[in-house]
Order: sequence, then C-alpha cells, then structure tokens
Amino acid sequence: MCGICGVVYKDTQHPADGHLLSFMCKTIAHRGPDAEGLFVDGHIGLGSRRLSIIDLAGSDQPIYNEERSIAIVFNGEIYNYPSLRCELEAAGHSFYTNGDTETIIHGYEQWGMEVVERLNGMFAFALWDAARRRLFIARDMTGIKPLYYTQTSDGLIFGSEIKAILAHPGVERRIDPAALDAYLSFEYVPAPLSIFEGIYKLPPGHYLVLDNGTLRIEPYWDIHLERSERTSSRREAELVAGFPDLLHKAVEMEMIADVPVGVLLSGGIDSSLVAAMMARVSPGNIQSFTIAMDDPSFDESEYAGIVAQHVGTQHHVKPITAGDLLSLVPTISAFMDEPLADSSIIPTTILSQFAREHVKLVLGGDGGDELFAGYSTLQAHRLMTYYERLVPRFLRQGLVRNISSKLPTSFDNISLDFKIKRFAGGSDMPPAIRHQQWLGSFTTEEKHHLLVPELRREEAETYAWVDRQMQNCQADQLMNRILYQDMKMYMEGDILVKTDRASMSASLEVRVPLLNKLLLDFAAELPHSQKLHGLTTKYLLRQVADGLLPRRIVKRGKKGFNIPVAKWLAGPLLGLTRDMLHPERLKREGFFVPEAVQGLLDDHIAHRYDARKLLWTLLTFEMWYETWGG
Repeated sequence: MCGICGVVYKDTQHPADGHLLSFMCKTIAHRGPDAEGLFVDGHIGLGSRRLSIIDLAGSDQPIYNEERSIAIVFNGEIYNYPSLRCELEAAGHSFYTNGDTETIIHGYEQWGMEVVERLNGMFAFALWDAARRRLFIARDMTGIKPLYYTQTSDGLIFGSEIKAILAHPGVERRIDPAALDAYLSFEYVPAPLSIFEGIYKLPPGHYLVLDNGTLRIEPYWDIHLERSERTSSRREAELVAGFPDLLHKAVEMEMIADVPVGVLLSGGIDSSLVAAMMARVSPGNIQSFTIAMDDPSFDESEYAGIVAQHVGTQHHVKPITAGDLLSLVPTISAFMDEPLADSSIIPTTILSQFAREHVKLVLGGDGGDELFAGYSTLQAHRLMTYYERLVPRFLRQGLVRNISSKLPTSFDNISLDFKIKRFAGGSDMPPAIRHQQWLGSFTTEEKHHLLVPELRREEAETYAWVDRQMQNCQADQLMNRILYQDMKMYMEGDILVKTDRASMSASLEVRVPLLNKLLLDFAAELPHSQKLHGLTTKYLLRQVADGLLPRRIVKRGKKGFNIPVAKWLAGPLLGLTRDMLHPERLKREGFFVPEAVQGLLDDHIAHRYDARKLLWTLLTFEMWYETWGG
C-alpha cells in the first residue's frame, strides 16, 4: 500500500523539480511510512510513499522494465499477480522483484493499456512510457483506492489525496459550488467532482492517458447487473452451490502478504464471514480487532466476541468511552482533505489505530451491503411499493405525514421515529431520488433555506449525478438499479473513502475481499432475489453463514458503525457546534444563511426535530473548511 503523486508539464523544457515532488510526497507520508521514491525524466516527475506488505526489501518504487524505459508508481495490491507473473515469464519477460507492482509494467508491455482488464486488485497507479511520451494512470474497478488530478496552465498534477495536489504552488483553492451542493445532499462529493474547483477524481473503472500532451479519460470496466436478469434457474442453482468456495478463494487471494494479517471484526455478517474464511485458510493465526463502546445502544463488541470465539481468532478488544470519540471529532479534518459527513469515520479511525498497534494489514467487510443488498433502504423500497399501492395519495400527503411529524423525537441509534419520518418523507418521489434522500442529508427545499441565494441550485442539477448513474445502468429491475446506484455513489463516495482515509491515517492497509473481482463477476450474474429475498437482506450470505457462524449472528439485522451524534450535538458537542456554526463565522464565509442554521440548532436542542444529519453535515464541513478552505 502506498501513496503516489506526480507532475507532467506542457512545456517539455520545464524540468520537474525533485524537491517539489518530495514535498508533495511528504503530505501523504502516512500512506507509506516505510520508504520514499522519486522519478524525474525531464518535464515529468513521479513520487511514491511505500507501506511495504509484499516483497518487503525488494520492491521499493519506482519500478522499471528491463530497459528502464518504463517507470511506475503504484498504490494498492494485485491479488492475481502470481498467475500474471507466470504468464508473463512464459512470454519472455524478466522480473527483478518478487512483488506485484512489476507485473503491471510487464503486463503493459505485453498487452498495452488493456492490462487493467486483467488485474484483480485494488489500485491506483501512474506509468510513464518514455518511448511513447505517454502517461498512463488507472484506478481500480470499484474505487477502493483514490486518485485525484487537476490541469493547470502549466500541465497535469495528480495524487492519491488532494493534499498532495494542493502542495503544488500552481494549484489554487476554490470551493466548487456544485460540489458543495452535492455534499449537502449526499454527505460526500460524488465523482468526478472534488470539493475544489478544477480538481477531479478519476472515476473508478477508468484510466487517464496523457499522450503527447493530449489528455483523455476512458472507462474499462462496469458492473452489468442486467446479466442477473437473464440467469436461468439452473445457472442460479450452480451459482448458489459454488458461492462458498468462491468466497473462500477470494479471501485466500487477499491474504497473500509477507506480514501478519488481521481482520476488522464488527460482529456483522460481512466481517464475520470474512473472519470465518480467514480462519479456515490459516487456522489459529488470525488476529481480530474490535472496539467496545460504553453506550450499549451503539456497542457491537459482544457479537464480535461471539464470532471470534466461534471461528478461533486471536481477539483484541479496545474499550472506548464517549470522551475518546469526542476528542477525535475536531482532529478528523487534519487528514480528511475533502468533507465527509459519515460519523462512523470516528470509530473507524480509532479501530484502525488500535489494529495498527499489532499488524499493518487487515481484511474488512466493506462491499457486502452493496453487492448483496444489506441496507434497510432496500427493504423500505419494497415496502414503499405496497405503501403507495394501499394508501391513497391524499392520505400520504396529508394525514400520514402529519402523524409522522407528530411522533416524539428520540436521539437513540436509528430510532423508530427517525425511520418513520425518513420513510414518509420519501413517498411520491422517483425511486432513485428517494433512495438518495433516505441515505443523505439536506433535501432541495432545505438547501433553499440554508444556502445564500447565489449558491442555490435546482433539484435537477443536484440529482444529475443520480440520473447519470441511472442512464449508465442497463438493468431493468428496480432492485438491480438501486444496487447499481449504491455501488456507484454511496459505496464509492462514502464507504470506501471513509475506510481508506481512516486506515491510511494510521498507516494500516485494509483489503476488502467482498469486492474481489471474482465476487464482482459473481454478483453481476446472481439474481437479486438471492440478495433481497422478501424482506430478508443478504439472503445468500445468510445461507452460507448458517453453516459457519452462530445463528445469533446469522439472524442479526444491520446495525452499522454508529456513534451517538444526536445526543452529542445537544450535549457535549454543543459548545464546538455553536462555535463552528456561529453566525459571524457563517456571514464571513458566505455559504450559509446564519438564521437557517440557528433555527436547525435550536429545534434540535429543544427536541422539536432530530436534525442530527443536517447539523453533522454542517459541522463537518465547517471543521474541514477551517483546516483546508483558506
């Protein structure tokens, strides 16, 4: 695992500066504390920070081909590199390392840019082909590893994190109004935007080519869930029967390393299944990690302990208090150079720091919700079908919404009133937009009151991101379309960003075997009835888990890695919140209407309205802006 960065100047007589590259590398040193590597060839410079996991002594970057005419810096892991290496050696290529990075270089020599289609892994890399004067940058299929870029008047600048790009003196910091609007709705900034105008994310499953000064971006992969709509009953039975072995193989592939491997264990079905498979691959050698919260309604450590004992991991538990979590809140923006309003980044960061005390590589359960239908919003879509069919429109718009709004406000973890109010608020909307409003924060109407007039946008502009994904999706069935949307937006923009930034801030590599290419191909062919069966989420995962895990775990519903944000905003975080959302500060910055923000805070404190998501979204942005905005 590493961090990468680089520059390519338009003027071929403008030399890349090694000292500047080193400075850019230092901003992402947490991603790779073991080594720094630089490559300079006239007007191009590449930089790398390395966290050594495979071939510890022999694979410092950059890596070169035999003639040293091609150089690469690489962030990630290629899980099928042993088989690729055998194939490339048979074709006549010579290797000087034992790592996975070199397979990309020789694969590029053998297959050109189509090499990305053969890679099974998580990655972002930059390859310089001196003979062709070509820069080739690619990002993995689902966006596990990040890559940002910008074009200035001088040339192209890129990096694993925005902070590496901002370290270049030719880059300006300007908030993108479209990105801010999207952040307020989704709680993250969707690709290809970043929060800064002119800085972009390379979308997952895409590559960027700068060929003799001409830049183009091309897709090389997408998940085609429409395949599942053509799967025969016989093929479905074959898929189901073969899934346990496939899951085992994916986990085994992702355990390849020259360092000890652990697992982040929540006690949910995804991470528990990963842990069970890891324990089968290497019995008695797996370390598992969890945190124990002092608030019972948010604590999952009991379930993690049950799983650890059942599958036989060496289990580590870190007890944490509300004070431990609260102390981290103001510091998150130091490594989050883009705002993210997912509060679970706080416990994820603490868990990553804890795991890093013992290992430098862990596996996690990310991806299971999106591939195998784990979110309660999917159940809500199914229920909404009956709700809209059975409850007349005038009742939905009047009586039902009025009743839901009168429910007493509770600050408990995903309380019943919170669920009912969210559900009722999504009726009579197109499913794709409804889905985002259930998951996200501010509605268009709420943003109209919040934003200053010159920043207000129409609903169609905000949800153009959703429309774009729906146009790309070739599936017909609603559940497949929602699953596709989750993968392309929430998973990529929130879940994977959270895990990457939290873990890499602690110099911990997290691999996610449920997003292994083997399982992506499998999920594309598996009918969604094996994912959401009636109202049972993760149906196939539960069938497999039934023979591997205690039934108490198999039958558990999804809880999520939550913290008591609603209570904190009206209690121990109130002072920080009042300070960061102070009217004078908001007037000075010029984004938000102070009276609207104050009204939200007053209603929340008085328990008139649970504004946890709205206030947390604003608080997160303001803390981020104080660190990175100026």
